[in-house]
Order: sequence, then structure tokens, then C-alpha cells
Amino acid sequence: MLDITEEKLKNTYKIDKKTIDLYERALDDVKDQFEYYDEIREYNQIKVLDAMQKENISDSHFTNSSGYGYGDIGRDSLDRVYARIFNSESALVRPHFVNGTHALCCAIFGNLRPGDTMLSVCGTPYDTLHDLIGIGENKKLGSLREYGINYEQVDLGKNNKIDFKSIGEHLKKNDSIRLVHIQRSTGYGWRKSLLVSEIKDIIDFVKQIKPNVICFVDNCYGEFIDTLEPTDVGADLAAGSLIKNIGGGIAPTGGYIVGKEEYITQASYRLTVPGIGGECGSTFGVMRLLYEGLFLAPHISMEALKGAVFCARIMELAGFEVLPKYNDKRSDIIQAIKFNDKSKLIDFCRSIQKGSPIDSFVKCEPWDMPGYSDQVIMAAGAFVQGASIELSADAPIREPYIGYLQGGLTFDHAKIGILIALSSIL
Repeated sequence: MLDITEEKLKNTYKIDKKTIDLYERALDDVKDQFEYYDEIREYNQIKVLDAMQKENISDSHFTNSSGYGYGDIGRDSLDRVYARIFNSESALVRPHFVNGTHALCCAIFGNLRPGDTMLSVCGTPYDTLHDLIGIGENKKLGSLREYGINYEQVDLGKNNKIDFKSIGEHLKKNDSIRLVHIQRSTGYGWRKSLLVSEIKDIIDFVKQIKPNVICFVDNCYGEFIDTLEPTDVGADLAAGSLIKNIGGGIAPTGGYIVGKEEYITQASYRLTVPGIGGECGSTFGVMRLLYEGLFLAPHISMEALKGAVFCARIMELAGFEVLPKYNDKRSDIIQAIKFNDKSKLIDFCRSIQKGSPIDSFVKCEPWDMPGYSDQVIMAAGAFVQGASIELSADAPIREPYIGYLQGGLTFDHAKIGILIALSSIL
């Protein structure tokens, strides 16, 4: 590290000498990992550029439709760009999705009917899906279960690996299983995210038993971390949020669903109304931001990933248990840190907030956040509210007090925030 940089960190953020020493060791250790992910970044940049060129995107696509939004060429062309990137038949990319959970909800509700069963093969899905399914505390929210749609799950097996035997048993004994839910990222769990190769193994296994079952992947936090996406390896549907990886830190809101045309159509009917689907929906002048964010997304996603790799190494050097390890192959941008101490977890998240460009003066507090069964603390000093492609950290307040760090529009900012947070708890 340059002496002037070290002095600036010490003087501005009171970073202690011990943390600086750990920083220098960690940065040296992660060099090979950074080179590996730079190759993936460049590959995906070519993929995005090629898709935009093939669709002849011009500034005429930066539309500002109103009212019904019929014939919005910017919206419809962006759908086709996404379909090319994901190697899928169709796509539904809209600012009208309020978050990733909303996109997932439309994909699931749109393609299931009373009497069908949804099977989760990665254990209990992310907390915000519990009320959607009907396994949350509030039973009167219009869940799948209230509409006569059943739910089954297969927990992960030994060493948090997919339990193929149990999946096969469920599929063979229950003819009503219509959709298999695969969660790529960890949620608030203590496991590695699923590699695209592992997602392929699940899909191949399911299709051998029941070819007509819809294989649906929650792709949140995973876009552009590999050269392949779930739809490249057989997923019928995948969905995610535009204020995570694929929005490039510029998309102000929204979500996407990609996959087979018949399933996208059904999802679009859930987003708007049957018979209209994706034909309507004005875009309020956000199309340039959605295109530009997508173009930057391969680079921004890797900046965030480098922050996670660096965080894993420096926190491990400081004596904390982390998952994944810094040299593990990754499939999302999330870094889990086990604190085993409520106060340290809260202090870490608060310090990430202190290191943010926006609302750095705010003191984070655990609170009863809608959609979560435990109190949650969230550090998110972001330009876009809740954008977890920007440097952020959050955690449910429950033992063993695991924190989840993600994001960073630039690696420089991510490492500064991490140094501030680590220094505060050492």
C-alpha cells in the first residue's frame, strides 16, 4: 500500500495498524482469484455487447411511454436483449416489479394452479417467500396454500449437498408436482451458493424422472458470476432483481423473468392481467438506465465479487469463520461471516453503514422488517434504496449471529468499508 493511502485511511477513518497489516496480507492472497474472475467479467461483457448489437439498440429505444404503454419499443427490445443474454426463448424485464421477490412471485403464481405442488429442493427458501408459499406466520395473505397449491421441500443432505435420493422419492410418489424451486444463493443460511454446474445436475435429474416439471431458479445475486446462467443448462424459468447484479448499480428499480415463452406469458398475466400480460406497462423514462445498467453489469458484478473475496480473506485472517472461503469457486456475490456474538454482528453492520457514501451518519438498528420472522439489521447507504449490488450488509438477529455482506460498485469502496467495519470490532 502507498504510504499516502495508509495515512489517509488512518487519519480519515481511524483504521488501526493491525487492520492495515491484515489488509496487505489479504490483498496479496487474493491476486490469483481476481485474475480468474476478470476473465469471466470480460467474457460476459462480450455477451452483453453482442446482444445489444444484434438487437440494433439505439437512443430511440430510450423511450418515455405513458398510459397503457402499448408499442413501447424500448421495453420490448430490452426483453429480447435479455433473452439473448440468457439463451432463452423469452424474457419479461419491467420496472413494475417492486423487488426480486415480486418477480419470483409472478413466475410461481403465474404457472401454478389449484391442486399443483411446488417442490423446493434446497431446503426452506429465502425468508420473503414464506408468506408467498403459506409457511409464514400470517396465514391470510393470499398465499399459494390459500389457493389450494401445495408445498413440499427437500432439505439439504450431508455437507449441505443436494439430496437427490429424496428429490427422486418426492417426484415419483407425487404426480401433482408441477414446479421445482431451486435457490441459487444461500439466503440467510450457512452454505455455499449453488454453482451453475450443480444447478444443471439438479435439472437433469428432475427431467429424467418428470420431463414436464418446470425447473425454476431463483437467480438473485448470481448473474454474471459465471460464464453460464441457469437457462443455459436447462432451467425453464429464472428470475431476479434489477437492483442486484444485473442492474449494474444504475437501474432504479425492477426485476426480470427469463425462460420458455409459454411460462413467461403466464408470468406476465400475473404481473398485469390475463389477456394483456406484457403488452401493457409504460416505462416512465427509465429505459436508458435499464440498458446502461445492464451494459455495466458484468464489470460492476465483479467489483462486488472482489469485495466479497477480499472480505472472506481478511475476516478469516482476523479469526472469524467465513463461507465461502476466499479461494472457493463462487456463484453469487454474498459473503457470510459467523460472528458468534450479537454485539459484534451489529457493530460490523453499523460500520458498513458508516463507510457508505449515502446516509453514513445513520445508526442501523435491528427492526421488525416485513417478510422476515426475526428482527433484521440492514446497512445500506445506497444511491438506490435497498440496492444490494451497492456495498451493504444485513443479518437476522439470531444465533449464531451470521452477517451477510454483498455489493460494492467499486472494489476500492468495498475494501474501505470492510476495513472500517473490521477495525471497529477488533
